[in-house]
Amino acid sequence: MTRPGTAARDAGLQPERTRLAWRRTTLACSVTAVLALRQALHGTGSPVEVGGAAVIALVWVAFLWVAHRRIRQLAAARPAGLTHRAAAGAAACAVALAVFAMTVIV
Repeated sequence: MTRPGTAARDAGLQPERTRLAWRRTTLACSVTAVLALRQALHGTGSPVEVGGAAVIALVWVAFLWVAHRRIRQLAAARPAGLTHRAAAGAAACAVALAVFAMTVIV
């Protein structure tokens, strides 16, 4: 329901573009996680390598959870804004995956 004198919001294609951006980011994070896992497990299989692989997998799953939740929210007619907590979680996962990507390069 809209207030008298205000026009209904026309979201246009913005939610769809945002959903696609989340999907692209998820794909990029998945590739980074797979390459980092490959690098972490490419060795002797020591507890440090296995622990690193477990951390990489947990960060990846956390990012998938945040992204999937946001993609589902964007399917609504009037999607809610991204909460500060979800934004911080997504940013933390992205930074962690960037660090893992650097380990692949180095």
